[in-house]
Amino acid sequence: MKTLHTNCDATESRLAAMLLDPVAAPARVQSNVAECEDCSRELDELRATLALLDEWQAPEPSPYFTTRLNARLREEREKAPAGWLGRLTARVQAGLGLGQAAHVRPLAAMALTVLLLIGGGAYLNLANGDLIVQPANQTAVVHDLQTLDNNAQLLDQLETISDSNSNGD
Repeated sequence: MKTLHTNCDATESRLAAMLLDPVAAPARVQSNVAECEDCSRELDELRATLALLDEWQAPEPSPYFTTRLNARLREEREKAPAGWLGRLTARVQAGLGLGQAAHVRPLAAMALTVLLLIGGGAYLNLANGDLIVQPANQTAVVHDLQTLDNNAQLLDQLETISDSNSNGD
């Protein structure tokens, strides 16, 4: 009984092929359909379904169908957009004179590319550590005191040189 059930499962997947071309069906499938009542009933039901489909006639569309469909599509395109985002998009498109959104896509893609290039360049510049670190601004008093200290050291050096030259004469 189990073997018969296994053969039926394999046969069910090939019933459609047998229905279309009974001669090309494998002998195992043909013998199973001849012996098994369930498989032969399934094949008969498929034949009846195909016979009904062959008799069915598709209804003819109305001669004005395409005209009405095109008019309806045009009305939907011209209808005011719903929601604040739709109205904003329509205003931007009307203001740019671009019409449909298909014209905006290449411009948006180009702007996004430029932004990515600029952002990537800025990131690479920061990542390399090539930043020039500016020293903290010094107050005028500190700067003046450092200048005087440097001048005092310079004067001491000049006096040392002057004394060594006058002793050597």
